[in-house]
Amino acid sequence: MLKSKKGISPILATLLLIVIAVAAISVTYAWIMTYMDNTTDKAGVMLYEANVAFNDSANTITVDIGNSGTADADILSIYVGNSSSTLVSQSITSTTISAGTVEVFELSDLGWSSGATVYFKAVPSTGSPLTFNEKAP
Repeated sequence: MLKSKKGISPILATLLLIVIAVAAISVTYAWIMTYMDNTTDKAGVMLYEANVAFNDSANTITVDIGNSGTADADILSIYVGNSSSTLVSQSITSTTISAGTVEVFELSDLGWSSGATVYFKAVPSTGSPLTFNEKAP
């Protein structure tokens, strides 16, 4: 009775293993490509602090922010404050930083004092926010 049972042929087993391997490779490839597309889009915006200038007479701060990435950065808002936990949103005129360029943002009516550390945060639509601080002269 045990001798009458037969398994699948070696050719069919080989074909089945090949089909399973190709399906696994296809699923892995699709997952990796989706992950890389999302990661590349986010990494395309790389902001950096280029310069900060304090103007005592006009009570303004000029902040130069650069984009060393490969994609244009749309700046949603810039926050300024006396500490990293008390940041206040500022109105900005220029909102797009092209790839490989530096944009100037003029911030006014901030009430900073000489010798104080001023904290900044620039928030782009994609990518990581840029946070930095500068000591007022």
